This record gives sequence, structure tokens and C-alpha cells, in this order.
Amino acid sequence: MRTLFYFCAMINKEKPIGLFDSGVGGTTIWKEIVELLPYENTLFLADNKNAPYGGKTKEEIIFLCEKNTEFLLEKEVKIIVVACNTGTTNAISHLRTKYKEIPFIGIEPAIKPAGLQSVTKKVGVLATKGTLSSELFMKTSNNLIKNEGIQIVERVGEGLVSLIESGKIESPEMFELLKEYLLPMVEENIDYLVLGCTHYPYLLPQIQKIIPENIKVIDSGYAVAKQTKNVLSQNNLLNDFQNKPHHIWLSNGDLSILQQFAPDIDNLKLQKI
Repeated sequence: MRTLFYFCAMINKEKPIGLFDSGVGGTTIWKEIVELLPYENTLFLADNKNAPYGGKTKEEIIFLCEKNTEFLLEKEVKIIVVACNTGTTNAISHLRTKYKEIPFIGIEPAIKPAGLQSVTKKVGVLATKGTLSSELFMKTSNNLIKNEGIQIVERVGEGLVSLIESGKIESPEMFELLKEYLLPMVEENIDYLVLGCTHYPYLLPQIQKIIPENIKVIDSGYAVAKQTKNVLSQNNLLNDFQNKPHHIWLSNGDLSILQQFAPDIDNLKLQKI
């Protein structure tokens, strides 16, 4: 009986971590998780066909997040990481209520740690419209404004995700858009810039050419990886079998775009669905 219990526990632990995003942005979260949890198997779903989520209604976002969740559940993942700020801020509560059989990890802009560390008391947030208009984001930002006296300088990064998904990260068009969005924040005397979309860390080299060195840029990647590890440990699902893991990236859109963001490792497979 104990042998059977051990065997079942081993199988559950070796099930993959499931992640989904509207597109390639979730790969930034995937990389943080793989670095922190090197023995975990993973399955990442890029919903490129419906990207970006940022301009969609809350109802549309919830519908897409449900579809992604049910796809990953069919693949028997052991935990689901909503590797999308817009998906988390609009749908995470709904997902946790509807799918109680599996733990969810969400991601939202790291405005709280930025606000608590800010000297100028002014924090810039570059995010999608869907994230900035969500109830979860507004609740967090209002608490910082009320309790800490923080001024949140928001900017919708319209067009950025589409350019990233089109492989135009280093294009002149991207650089001009970033200047348009970031320079007014600099003039507002922010000392922290929060990247409120999982796609945006790929823009860091361009961002650092535009903003002064004294402005710290932060995202939520490492915090999400750490929380994923904590929840797996609490549920006795942490994979402690030191075998070489396998990783799968799935896309329902142009697989060549996803390929551009894939690390050159032999245990990662890319598939179109």
C-alpha cells in the first residue's frame, strides 16, 4: 500500500507545470520558473491566435482564459500559471472559483514593492488597457495612493504587444512608441518603472536607452516563480526527482514567432496546435 502511495505521489510530482499567455510574453515567466525549478517539467500555451488580450472586454478575456485552462487540464498539468497580466487581473478570481481542483498562480504589476521603495513617491506603470482598467489593479493602486501617498503614473502601451508578436522588437517603430510612452513618465520624476505586461521584459534594452539610469525597472517574473515553488511545496507537488525535465511550447498561431524566443536547449519542443 505504501509502495502504491509513493508511486502515485511520484506521478503527480512529475506532471508538468502549465502556463498560458495571450502570446510570447509568458515565455519571460517560463524562463524564471525553469531557472528557479530546474527539475520541473513544463507545458506552455501561447494563444497567439487571440493576441493581444489587452484591448478585449473582461468577458472576452475570461472566456479565453477558461479555454486555455481547460486545454491545460486535459494535458494533466499539476498547477496553472496565468502568465499574463491582463488574464490575471481580469480572470484569476473566476478561474479559482470555477476550477477548484487545481491551484492557480497569477501575475499582476509589481506596483506595491515599487511604491514602498520609491523615494520620489512617483511610480510609472507601462501596461495594457485591460490591466490598467481592471478592478484588481485599481484596488492595489488606490491602496498605495491612500496609504502610502504614492502617485501612479500610468501609460497604456498600445501597439507594443503587436509589434513584439510580429518580431519587431528592435524596429524604429518600437523605439519611437517607447519614447512616446516613457518620456512623459520621466518628466513626472518617477524613480521606478513597472513593466505591467509579460511581453515587456523583452523591451528592456530599448527602454534602458530612453530612461535615465536612476530609474529602476522591475517586473513580476521572479516573484511569480517563487510563488509557484511555494504553492507546489505546500501541496507536496514539488518535483524532487533529479531527472532531465522536458518542456513543451504550444502555439495556435505562427510558430516561427514563438521560435524566436526559444532558448537553444535539446529538451524543449515547439508544437503548433
